[in-house]
Amino acid sequence: MKAVVMNEIGDVGVLACVERPDPVPDSGMVLVQVCVAGVNFMDIGVRQGMAWNEMPNPKVLGVEGAGRVLAVGEGVDGFEIGQRVAWVYAPGSYAEKVAVPATSLVSIPDGIDDKTAAAVMMQGLTASHFATDFYATQPGDVAFVHAAAGGLGLLLTQIIKLRGGQVIGRVSSADKVAVATAAGADHVIVDTDGNFVDKALALSGGEGVHVVFDGSGPGTFQGSMDVLRRSGTFCWYGPVLGGPGPLDIMSLPRSIKLGYAVFSDHIHTPELLRARSARLFDWIAEGKLKVHVGGLYPLAEAAKAHADMASRATTGKLLLVP
Repeated sequence: MKAVVMNEIGDVGVLACVERPDPVPDSGMVLVQVCVAGVNFMDIGVRQGMAWNEMPNPKVLGVEGAGRVLAVGEGVDGFEIGQRVAWVYAPGSYAEKVAVPATSLVSIPDGIDDKTAAAVMMQGLTASHFATDFYATQPGDVAFVHAAAGGLGLLLTQIIKLRGGQVIGRVSSADKVAVATAAGADHVIVDTDGNFVDKALALSGGEGVHVVFDGSGPGTFQGSMDVLRRSGTFCWYGPVLGGPGPLDIMSLPRSIKLGYAVFSDHIHTPELLRARSARLFDWIAEGKLKVHVGGLYPLAEAAKAHADMASRATTGKLLLVP
């Protein structure tokens, strides 16, 4: 089979599309034909040496996708050959075939296509965690969403709106405003230099926002604290761009609450994974959640997908098609 591996830590030049032996599903595993694989900032982090360092190179990147069951390992119930499935956090997904733990698989409903299913596994479950679990959005809440035109930002905006909240989105260029607005953002700020605080405070009536979702790196950390109202919540995520450094907890202003959100805490059992995924699929089927695919790339062009994502020029979800 063909697979995209990283040969060493580095820039996109370390990625190569190569021939690899087909995986064999061990006990508790399912062999899947990959129809679509998702691209995430996490994959860039792995390539840059921020994770998976215990795994020897060359290693196959990717953690999510959608496809069809080819074989079922010993001890697996509930999945059969030919069944359409999607998965999250199964290393090795940038490939034509991948062996996935059965506990990481969900069944795809008939009304959901493979691209849509693959596009909402990592980012959809993350957005669900942020807006319903880490911070349970209530009607009337005002949220500030960084990277509001990205794959995660677009889904997060829609879920906040589903729960009755308002969204102030931040995007990096004027050509992304329409995409963020179409997802339901009530206001969109164009900013690349971290100069968003005064506008956000004005848009929130001077009070500040109830919650800020920030995965944009240390450059926006102080600004995100500054836009919060008293007892507001700061949802920090995304390790690829680095953290803010050491914090003195007694320096946090206005009794704000600060936390680092990880989507796996939302789906820490197979039952929760399937329930949360089913909810996402239901919202999509009902027309309440729309998935914006911003780029489809052949598997062999994974390096280009990484470069495009890192450039911040893309909108929506990026996908690889073997």
